[in-house]
Formats: sequence, C-alpha cells, structure tokens
Amino acid sequence: MDQKSMVEKKTGPHLTRIQSFSHFIRRHWVIIVITCVIIIAGIIFIRPIMMKFGTGKKSDNQRPQPVTAVMTNKADFDVYLKGLGTVIPANTVTVKSQVSGQLMSVHFKEGQHVNKGDLLAEIDPRPFQVQLMQAEGQLARDQAFLKNAESDLVLYKQLIAQDSIAAQQVTTQEALVKQYRGVIETDKGQIANAKLQLIYARVIAPITGRVGLRQVDPGNMVQVNDANGIVVITQLQPVTVVFSLPQDNLTILMKRWNSGESLPVQAYDQEGKVLLANGKLLAIDNQIDTTTGTIKLKAIFDNKDNKLFPNQFVNVRLKVDTLHDATVMSTAAVQRGSIGTFAYVVKDDKTVTVKMLKLGPAEGDNVVVMEGLVPGESVVTVGGDKLREGTKVEIITPDGKGTSGRREKTNNAPGQKRRQSSETK
Repeated sequence: MDQKSMVEKKTGPHLTRIQSFSHFIRRHWVIIVITCVIIIAGIIFIRPIMMKFGTGKKSDNQRPQPVTAVMTNKADFDVYLKGLGTVIPANTVTVKSQVSGQLMSVHFKEGQHVNKGDLLAEIDPRPFQVQLMQAEGQLARDQAFLKNAESDLVLYKQLIAQDSIAAQQVTTQEALVKQYRGVIETDKGQIANAKLQLIYARVIAPITGRVGLRQVDPGNMVQVNDANGIVVITQLQPVTVVFSLPQDNLTILMKRWNSGESLPVQAYDQEGKVLLANGKLLAIDNQIDTTTGTIKLKAIFDNKDNKLFPNQFVNVRLKVDTLHDATVMSTAAVQRGSIGTFAYVVKDDKTVTVKMLKLGPAEGDNVVVMEGLVPGESVVTVGGDKLREGTKVEIITPDGKGTSGRREKTNNAPGQKRRQSSETK
C-alpha cells in the first residue's frame, strides 16, 4: 500500500501536465490550425519572391554597361605651337609738318584709307613764295656782277698782253670772277631751298595706310617740333603679329626655321574659335626673356580683309610639323589613373580591356597615340568611370539607341587631315 502511494506520488504531476496540454489543444485547435496554414502559405508565396529578387539583382550586375565609343583612325596630323600675340602695324608714321606756319586746310577724313603721295594738308605757302622771289632777285643781281667781272677780265688780259697793266691786276680780277660764280651758286641754293619749303607746305602721305584722329584743326599754327603732329598713319596691309612661345619649344622651332622652310601661322580671335587670317613666320628674336622663360616671334599677314587691327589680342598657332599616318583618337577617350594614361578598348565580344597609352600632340578634340593603339580600334569616350577590365558593354549611339556593330568615328581636328579625303578646314 505504501509502495503504490509512493508510485502515484511520483507519476501524478506528470500526468497532470499532459492532461492540461491535451485539454489546451482540444480547446484551441482551430487557432493552431489557422496559424500553421498561414506559416505554410507564407513560406510558399514569399520564397519565390525572395528568389526572384535575388536573381534580379544578380542579373542587374551582369547587365551590359551602356557606353559611347569611337574608332581610332589613321590620318596626317599637323603639329602646332600656340601662343598669345598682339597685332602690330608693319609701319606707323606720325605725320608732322616740316615747316612752321598756319594750317590752311585738311584733305582727309578721320579713319580714311590713304595712299602714299596723297595730299593730307596745306600750310600757308605765302611766306615761302616771298623767300623764293627774294632768292631769285639776288641771283639776277649776282649774275650781272659776274658778267661785268668777266668782261673786265677779258679786257685786262688784252692789256697785259700789251704790257699796259700790272700782272697783279689780272690776278685780282680772276679771283673776283670766281667769287661771283660762288655767290651765284649760293643764290641757286637759296632758290632751291625756297622751292623746297613750298613743297613742304603741302603735307603728303608718306605711306599707304589708315589715318587716325586729327591732332590739329585748320587755322592753328603748326610748328616743326610739334610732338603730336597732324595725324598718325598705320599701315595695315601687310600687318604683323608679335607673340611669345615657351623656351621648351625652341629646339623644334629653330630646327624648322634653320631649314629655310616657310612656317605657316594662323591668327584666331580671343576665344580661339574664329580664324582671322593666315600668314607666315617673319622673324625670331635673338634672346629669351628671362623673366617669363619665353621667346618672341613675329609673323606677317596680308590682312586684305582688314580683320586684324592694331593692338588687337589674338591667339596664334604656328605649324611646325606634320605627322604622317598617325593613329588619332578622341581626347574624350583618354583615362588617367594611378597606373598612368590608358583607354578602354571594346573587343569583338563586347567586353572592354585596358590599354596603356603614350600620347603625342593634341589638337582640338583629337590626340595622337604614339604607342598603345592601332587604327580601327574602338575606344570608350563616355561611361568609362563605371568600367573595369572585362566589363561587358553596350555601345550607345548619339540618338540613344544601342548598336552591336556600328560605331562612331572621330571628327578631324583643325590640324588633322583624314587619309584619302579632302583636307578639313
């Protein structure tokens, strides 16, 4: 009896918990079933969505990167040295009066183009006409004295032959004749000077060019030593441009200059977009400016259309060489990083590879590739910041559509001439 009670005491609480659990299940079985159904349904519906999301993200990573690419090409590439220059007239003359007097009239309009020899102004000629009359009168008087002295000399020679006069008297008369002849030459010089003053009274244009603003008005007295003169004439055809280049360019510059070749020069406006004139190099300075490390050069232009104006600032391009059959590509394709200068090249399988570059001279939107590329390769110009070695790409045309085979070609720069085609302007 005691043993059975002991067993009941040990098993009684355990059976009570089982009974309580069974009772709980019987009372809440509906809720339990619904909860299980919801959990199973959630697993069934959410799992495909998660898998789809994961797959989509993976596919996004594998999607080709859209880029713009251009072809490298073979062309003749002109090499230019660039500098900032100032237009300097070939000749500048301040027209001054060579005689003093009253300015009677002016025969030019301000800003007018005049030719060499044109009448610009007139100074009162009357004082010089009076001087001419006086010189001519003096000459006539001295010619009469000479004629009389010569007659006396002839007579004295006859008398000396008859031994009627002293020899000293003949010698004195001969000296007098020579004196009068000298006086006559002086009189002729005074006449010539008076005529020259009359010529100077008419102010003539010494060069062909454009006159500036008038410095003195008619009616004023002008002097020979007037600092401002009457007007300033500048010669615009031809015209020169003085510009500077860094001393680093001196080696190639002097090599071409010493060869005797004519070096073409182009003058552009301040923005460097509009071509104003074409000319040639005229001279190179004989020393380097130590303050700036540059050397001065002078170019000459015909300037027939007068697009170059004195003291105008222009951008100058001096052609020093032409690279034949050079590999040329767009400067937009050049990438720079810790590894150096490189470009992304699109391969036939539409993946990109990195190629290191050695660049040459650049002009406009194009640059010469000395090493690293060959003509006909497609290089990425837009979208390179998202690329890595082996990245798959899709080439996008300017209209926004992808292309599998068609690629853009680089435009020629001002210094680039495409092979088997006309030279670009």
